[in-house]
This record gives sequence, structure tokens and C-alpha cells, in this order.
Amino acid sequence: MISQLLYIVWNPDETALQLGSLSIRWYSLCWLIGLLLAYLLVHKLYKEQKIKEEYFDPLFIYCFLGILVGARLGHCLFYEPGYFLSSGEHIIEMFLPIHKIGGSWKFTGYEGLASHGGTLGLIIALYLYYRKTHLNLWTVLDNIAIATPVTACFIRLGNLMNSEIIGKVTDVPWAFYFVNAGPELGVDPRHPGQLYEAIAYLIFFFIGWYLYRKRPEKVGTGFFFGLCLTLIFTARFFIEFTKINQVDFENSLPLDMGQLLSIPYIVLGIVCMIGGKWMKGVKK
Repeated sequence: MISQLLYIVWNPDETALQLGSLSIRWYSLCWLIGLLLAYLLVHKLYKEQKIKEEYFDPLFIYCFLGILVGARLGHCLFYEPGYFLSSGEHIIEMFLPIHKIGGSWKFTGYEGLASHGGTLGLIIALYLYYRKTHLNLWTVLDNIAIATPVTACFIRLGNLMNSEIIGKVTDVPWAFYFVNAGPELGVDPRHPGQLYEAIAYLIFFFIGWYLYRKRPEKVGTGFFFGLCLTLIFTARFFIEFTKINQVDFENSLPLDMGQLLSIPYIVLGIVCMIGGKWMKGVKK
């Protein structure tokens, strides 16, 4: 009975700001805050490492487009390929933030983004950025990796505000009633999986930042890139045990899709941490 009194009734207004007819939702705001903080942090790193300002200017565009395109395609192809590949209209919905409702197209925003796809899109975008600037590839990856956990933290806070990616039913004292998740999901106390991830990612940022301050010379070896992948996706793997499956086909899998997709990133992260120096010779 005492634990039930501590349960949190989570029923926030999804709109953070109303500017006339323009509504800014918490999810979008959290995304923007996360990207802004990463932008400022990486800018600081570039200055400390005396990397020319002209190399920094295009970086944000590469990162933004890589994350957005990768996250969108990741959701569509990893979680709902049967829907998005079933017709020309659905393929349009995959690429554009519109949805056909009642016979007409309406702007809905991108409903469905996958972090594993966003990570892959970011890595590809950073490789293209490296090809354009000819900076050391591992230096680029390490710098972005130091700041990435901050963005990941705010993205999960956005999921929390949206009452999405919710957890399994539980009786832990800090359980949430996700009222906005609907009548079926909002009636039972559940794990706040999004909050677990947000807290973990914030801790990982401070770990990475501390290690960078102690050993700045390791930037350019792949260590921070590997550390970021290993910490984030190991945490993601275990926190997934507290979440409900996002799509029905996951019910027949030994692990959910989030866990299966995390394993390659964990392996890649470990390899980069212990053996990234083989890329040390990439042209600067």
C-alpha cells in the first residue's frame, strides 16, 4: 500500500510551447536541446584541439541529417517493414513527415524513429564528413562520441514526455502510470524505461568527459567512440528487459529487436576501445 502511494501519475501536456498557431511539442524541444548541447560541446572540443573553424561549420548538418534519416529508416525497416514497403504511399510516408488520412495528405511529423538506425546514420554521415574535410576519422568519431550521451539523454526524456517506449507492469515504488499511453496501457504501474536510459546516458556523459579531461591524448585512437557505443548499447540491452515489445513480431523472438540490434554495436565498441589504434594512420 505504501509503495502504491509513491507511484507517479504521468500525464503531461505534450505541448511545451504554444506560439500562436505553432505548437512546439516536448519531444521536439528535447531533441533540439540535446542537439544544441552536443553542438556546443563538440565546438569546445574542436577549439581545444585547435581544429580549424572551417572544419566545424558543416559538421552539424552532417550529424543532423545522418541521425534523422538513419533513425527514420531504422524504424521503418527494422520495426515495420511490412507496412512501409507495402505500397508507394507508405514509402512516401517513410521519407516525408506526412500521412494520408481520409484520402488527403496531412503533416504529422515523423512518427517513429529508431536509435539504432540513428547511430548507423550518424556513423555514415561522419564518414562522409571525414571524406570531405580529410580530418582524422577517429578524431571526428571520438569527439562526437564524447558529446553523444547528452543528446541521447534528452531524446529519451522526449520519449518520457510523449509516454512512449513504456515499461512492463511492476510494483516498484517509483513506477509510473502512463495515462497518455491509452486506456489499455495506462491503467497499471509500469517501469519508466525511458527515464532509466536518460539517467544512464547522463552518467555515461560525465564518465566520458572525465576520462577525456584525464587523457585527452586518447582522442584519435577510437577509444571514446568505442566507450560510447559499449556503454550506451550495453545499458540499452539490459534496460530492454523492463520494456514492453514495440511490435507484435518481437513476441516470437528470443530477445527483442532493441537487444538484437544492440549486440553488433557492443561488439564494435569493444573492438574500437581495445584495437582502434590500427586506424591511427588515417590521413589528417
